[in-house]
Amino acid sequence: MTIQEIILKSDLPSPSYILDEKKLIENGKILKGVQERTGAKILLAQKAFSNFNLYPVLAPYLAGTEASGLFEARLGAEEMPDKECHVFCAAYKEQDFNELLKYAGHIVFNSPSQLKKFGKLAKEQGKEIGIRINPECSTQEGHEIYDPCAKGSRLGTTISQWHEQMAPELEDLLDGIHFHTLCEQNSDALETTLKAVEEKFGFILKKVKWLNMGGGHHITRNDYDIELLERCIINMRDKYNLQIYLEPGEAVALNAGYLFTRVLDTLKNGETDIAILDMSPACHTPDVIEMPYRPPLYNSGMPEEKAYTYRLGGPTCLSGDIVGDYSFDNTLCENDGLVFEDMAIYSTCKNNTFNGMPLPDIWVIRENGEAELLARFGYNDFRYRLGK
Repeated sequence: MTIQEIILKSDLPSPSYILDEKKLIENGKILKGVQERTGAKILLAQKAFSNFNLYPVLAPYLAGTEASGLFEARLGAEEMPDKECHVFCAAYKEQDFNELLKYAGHIVFNSPSQLKKFGKLAKEQGKEIGIRINPECSTQEGHEIYDPCAKGSRLGTTISQWHEQMAPELEDLLDGIHFHTLCEQNSDALETTLKAVEEKFGFILKKVKWLNMGGGHHITRNDYDIELLERCIINMRDKYNLQIYLEPGEAVALNAGYLFTRVLDTLKNGETDIAILDMSPACHTPDVIEMPYRPPLYNSGMPEEKAYTYRLGGPTCLSGDIVGDYSFDNTLCENDGLVFEDMAIYSTCKNNTFNGMPLPDIWVIRENGEAELLARFGYNDFRYRLGK
């Protein structure tokens, strides 16, 4: 029986997120293999997956965590202790920085001005210091919102900015270089990016100890070219005598989660059959609207591929609260259960309570098949964010 069938036959409440411990372990083993063969260190980018209850499951396979600010850094340091904790932020708040130093061992700055403001203090506290570069090499199409190399990007220091603003005393603070240019991509995009990095920033790679190649590497995807990734890592490692870091988020939890939902109502508008679900893409899977993308749904097909096509949407007042159009072998009826797949990433860490929508439970199905409740939310979780 598949995990989707287990979910549909269970008495789990709807809607619920369900995390798959077995799949997390499978992903972890793939990532550990890359590390063992190349000497690279792989970090969990918590922006994609921050369900800390599962950090003990992932810890044996990872070198640590990557954070985007104070709270994520604290979470990583507290919930994956004895591991490395790295942080990058486009700009740090002065009142937060001293506390941040308690948690992060590697601190990456976005600009020479931020390096100048905070670098010496961090160095005096024994921290590893890096700066994010922008190699100005776009390898994405159609998702400019996720392209750090897009024109006018605020992320990373370009080579012209480097030459204009990077004084020798600032360069001397650096232990490493960081770039993050990919989004859900294969290793050929990394290979292309590395050529631009070497062409523009090869001079500094010869002076530092480590290179962080960021995230966006879909390493655990079935068609991912791991051999090419490893060649890229080994080449940079040996050519410049560098410790290599990767910080994927999606690859750690790819295909390791589900969102179980039920049909509340069905209706027809003209030629369009509609099903209202008790989950809301705007609230519970915001990347469906923001990215946008069409999430996989168990036992469904593309529109008109199967006998009955429905537009699936949430119960909120937002007209665009739509998951997408899906087809089924049978008509949908009230209380039918549906299982959306690949819901471990960018879901629990990005959801919201717009319209007063309750947040779904968070469950995990352990490796032995047992379901365990990790979190349950109620009215107070909606209310407390709006005032005392």
